[in-house]
Amino acid sequence: MSRNARINALLLLAVAALAVLPLALGLGDHKEEPFAGSDAEAETAITEIEPDYEPWFSPLYEPPSGEVESALFALQAALGAGVLAYYFGLRRGRRQGEERALAGSEAAAVPGNTPEGD
Repeated sequence: MSRNARINALLLLAVAALAVLPLALGLGDHKEEPFAGSDAEAETAITEIEPDYEPWFSPLYEPPSGEVESALFALQAALGAGVLAYYFGLRRGRRQGEERALAGSEAAAVPGNTPEGD
């Protein structure tokens, strides 16, 4: 197994552990909504500290349900992951193209070396 394959396997194992361990250990079982977002947690904490608190702003768009809100969040995450994957893929492709061009120019610079097919 190559070094890169081992690193990839370890990273995949770490991500799987981060996803499964909270569920397996029962973290959040004592809460009504065990894995609520940070916005909901902050709102709960603020209302406990200051019951008369009035927010400064209201959301531009309020989704009709929690499921729609979760779906929009997942869509946002997927689009962000797609943009990052495209960017890193583009960078890698450019780097590989530059390496191939450099290798081709070095091979052409060797005396007596002619391109294939001539």
